[in-house]
Amino acid sequence: MHPTQVLFPGTRQPVSIPVCDHYAGSEKLMRKSIALQQELGPIFDITLDCEDGASAGNEAAHAQLVGSLIAGDDNRFGRIGARVHDVTSPFFEQDVATICATAAVANISRLAYLMLPKADGLADVQRAIATISRHTSEAGRRMPPLHVLIETHGALEDVHQIAALPQVESLSFGVMDFVSAHYGAIPSTAMRSPGQFTHPLVARAKLEISAACHAHGKVPSHNVTTDIKDAAVVTGDASRAAQEFGYTRMWSIHPNQIKAIVQTLSPADDEIGEAAQILLKARDVQWGPIQHDGTLHDRASYRYYWSILQRGHAGGAALPAAVAQWFAETSTAATTAPLSTTLQH
Repeated sequence: MHPTQVLFPGTRQPVSIPVCDHYAGSEKLMRKSIALQQELGPIFDITLDCEDGASAGNEAAHAQLVGSLIAGDDNRFGRIGARVHDVTSPFFEQDVATICATAAVANISRLAYLMLPKADGLADVQRAIATISRHTSEAGRRMPPLHVLIETHGALEDVHQIAALPQVESLSFGVMDFVSAHYGAIPSTAMRSPGQFTHPLVARAKLEISAACHAHGKVPSHNVTTDIKDAAVVTGDASRAAQEFGYTRMWSIHPNQIKAIVQTLSPADDEIGEAAQILLKARDVQWGPIQHDGTLHDRASYRYYWSILQRGHAGGAALPAAVAQWFAETSTAATTAPLSTTLQH
């Protein structure tokens, strides 16, 4: 049996996507980001930005450009998404309609996800889902996963309900908008390190988002590091986000940040090796308890080590051949799954 059949019987396996989400807004930066993804492989996602990327009066043309880049042949891995305007914007539905229609000309599976900003609560997310679902249905395609940016008081209050929605794949924290929403009650130093990890209200928000994601098998994505010159700052932020707050993904706003985030949030080679050894031993005894280096393991720890292999695979790590085959089987199953199964994912 495949490990997911044994370790997650009757439930959905937690979502696994690349650990870095790189944002690009201008045409020049979008094309450079796609070229870099072609060079490095699908170890990071690209989010093409309609909200902050479009100049005033150019929103329709920008959405058309985003849709054409996603539908284009340069999107080799299907790991490019788009951030649309928020649901209260007059450009929200235009973004959705244009991107989905353009992507559908080729194949909407090339659209990895849509990112929704500034949701004010569960109702806004449900409204966005209804709109996206309608436009993708009209195009005869499945709805792409939805990522939601948690940056308002209302969204934070409803975060567990938002994470529970089957269409939602990931939640991101928008630290700058969140701090600004407190109108000076939180100092600006909490928008960056170390304050972003130590201020109680900001730390609470990060923990609520992370806990909601893990409770529902979704991916918590950490906010940006605004320092684009010092890789050590990015590495430190990614490390604290992962080790202290449970984040498994992080935004990038400069190409120099991508490798630091991927290296920090991906498991080390020795962790991958240990996970492979343990799970292969478990497979050989039909997933019963085993001993490894003097320590007892059973299905509870197997699920942990499976997540290590998932993250290693998403980060482009070289997996031992025997466990790499498991991920090849997973990819094949996903591409041949019926539409109803794919919609649930």
